[in-house]
Amino acid sequence: MRVLLVNTNRMKPAIAPVALDYLADSLEATGCDVHLLDLCFSVDTDADIAAALNRATPDVIGLTVRNTDDCYMSGQAFFLPEIRRLIGQIRAVSPNPVVLGGVGFSVAPEAILDYCGADFGVRGDGETALVEFVRAFEAGREWQSVPNLIYRDHGRLRQNPPRWVDLAQVPPRRRAFLDNPRYFREGGQAGFETKRGCTMGCIYCADPVAKGRTRRLAPPALVVGELSALHAQGIDHGHTCDSEFNLPLDHARAICQAIVDAHLGSAIRWYAYCAPAPFPDDFAALCRRAGCVGINFGVDSGSNDMLRRLGRHFTADDLIATAAACRRHGLRFMYDLLLGGPGETRASVRETIDLMRRIQPDCVGLSLGVRVYEGTPLARTLRAESELPSHPHLHGAKQTHPALLEPVFYLSPELGTDLLPWVRESVAGDPRFFLPADTGANPNYNYSENAVLVRAIANGARGAYWDILSRGVGR
Repeated sequence: MRVLLVNTNRMKPAIAPVALDYLADSLEATGCDVHLLDLCFSVDTDADIAAALNRATPDVIGLTVRNTDDCYMSGQAFFLPEIRRLIGQIRAVSPNPVVLGGVGFSVAPEAILDYCGADFGVRGDGETALVEFVRAFEAGREWQSVPNLIYRDHGRLRQNPPRWVDLAQVPPRRRAFLDNPRYFREGGQAGFETKRGCTMGCIYCADPVAKGRTRRLAPPALVVGELSALHAQGIDHGHTCDSEFNLPLDHARAICQAIVDAHLGSAIRWYAYCAPAPFPDDFAALCRRAGCVGINFGVDSGSNDMLRRLGRHFTADDLIATAAACRRHGLRFMYDLLLGGPGETRASVRETIDLMRRIQPDCVGLSLGVRVYEGTPLARTLRAESELPSHPHLHGAKQTHPALLEPVFYLSPELGTDLLPWVRESVAGDPRFFLPADTGANPNYNYSENAVLVRAIANGARGAYWDILSRGVGR
């Protein structure tokens, strides 16, 4: 069987679609002939689609959806109309089945499949599901036994039961399908994965919806093999794709120790997303020995009341302790804030900003408004309060897409109508704060189509985007 995998994400700086590398390894291990159409670098997408379909003559066409939108209230870029258009172009050339997948698709798979007009979808892990779908299609079998599959049955969408992939059973990650060196040149870093799934209870987060609440841990040898494969291609800066690298802590320790044992810690530099707790001092030291140079902590708030309301498991004191551990061991660190959730007031925002200025992280990302995703506790709470199209505290396309596909944001009514100028005044020009683009103060928090980043990377900057920007590179 011939399979064409299509990267639909055209965001710049260029972000490699890591999942396509993983899928290609699994498909090729079963004898499939796998081809790539990478639209990230396309100048004429319609011509490139026609050429790829003519060249590959695929039996199955798979498209990855990395994000449905940019997740920023100040931007509200919506990506699905372009994906729907691409599917229309594919259908004009090929009659064969179009399958959607990816973490963005898995946030609201039935609604996205219906909106985009694809034939099938794979929710969650794709390595086993796509292989089994291709086998079923080749043999002319029914789809009911294919895990994670979404399909139409007499006009209705149906979902087969999920099956999580055992990451100990996947093929070695060769990272040879994509042009990863080009992505490194134009994107400045390479993603890699150490686990999937999240057991946390954050009220707004779509990760448990898309990736499941069952943790699947990658064996340390699999991660080291992936990092070694990237390093052999000249790629020496990476970033974890995990929700929170340090959960569970024992697994993160094992990954770091395996990197040290493989003598990669002095050869590569990598960044991670982490929770502020647990983050003990000896773990910070081990991360640094393993080549980690920076951490992005999703802290959301510095107010204990707001942390409780948002479903977080740590306190403001943990932020102070985490900052101290990072400084002791030479780790640069960013605190990401998410302001405007239920119960947020100007007093809680002021408390958060004051704590950030006292702790002095290398960078503070400040996002106003909480993106509401289907399937999250926040969405359920808001629906219990009111029909979403008429909910008074929702902003965005609540009338157009009641299934929350197009960006919809919650903003606490206690914050008032002149929030942006007030926040700008509150941070008092502190360059560590990355603010929404229309505040006029360091307008670089949205990395999508960020000209400063693109220029800095073209000039040789490497690493996490927040770190590049916080150093002022490319200005």
